[in-house]
Amino acid sequence: CEKDVLIDILTQRCNSQRLMIAEAYRDMYGRDLITDLKENLSHHFKEVMVGLMYPPASYDAHELWHALKGVDTEEKCLIDILASRSNTEIFQMKEAYLMQYNNDLQQDIDSETSGHFRDTLMNLAQGTRMEGYADPSTAAQDAMILWEACQRKTGEHKNMLQMILCNKSYQQLWMVFQEFQNISGQDIVDAINECYDGDFQELLVAIVLCVRDKPSYFAYRLYNAIHDFGFHNKTVIRILIARSEIDLMNIRQRYKERYGKTLFHDIKHFASGHYESALLAICAGDAEDY
Repeated sequence: CEKDVLIDILTQRCNSQRLMIAEAYRDMYGRDLITDLKENLSHHFKEVMVGLMYPPASYDAHELWHALKGVDTEEKCLIDILASRSNTEIFQMKEAYLMQYNNDLQQDIDSETSGHFRDTLMNLAQGTRMEGYADPSTAAQDAMILWEACQRKTGEHKNMLQMILCNKSYQQLWMVFQEFQNISGQDIVDAINECYDGDFQELLVAIVLCVRDKPSYFAYRLYNAIHDFGFHNKTVIRILIARSEIDLMNIRQRYKERYGKTLFHDIKHFASGHYESALLAICAGDAEDY
């Protein structure tokens, strides 16, 4: 079947090789491969095959655009992408967003979201997190600010909370979270869940979880998408494609450790047909996963 061949070709190549295939396709046939995939495929299988053809930054931009400009704003997509990307990745996705849609990402976030959720997304979208810097002498001070923000919950405290979580380096935040535990006797995720709610709370927790271990965060998001939302296709597709050349092997490992079943097993249980085959090929399951 031609679809099986398509799956083999596109899933067994890295992104740079797929881009070379698209270039050769244009040279040989005078046609755009993404356009042809969109016209000849359907449903979720089309989303997977088309998604694989975007460079990483363009794929993030594509997902953010649809999350912001769709019928309903998809807050979870915004959280997944902006809470987990490095400064470089954010800069590249903003460039891609501008090129693909002739819009400014931060302006669209500003107009399509609201409140402290919007402010935190805007901060993350600046891509100004400190990198590789840690100052043990200020960790306790930052932790105290976070503790007060969880207790008092004023607008000013919420601003200070998101400023620390969005701008301090991962190394610094590791120390801050430990100091927070020492000061409060509570894990910071539990404190945030107790004190805040809604999209703002989900975004703050996502930042903390990504600081601690991104593969564990994405394993958790995949499990939720598969089991709690009746196989939320968009989330599963987005995470598998976006992380396929970064940390998908680690995500699979965390998934198995945390939930007892393999990601491969759960995809096989809930998806079907060529769509299932494509997801499993990206997931690259071991024999033991069948």
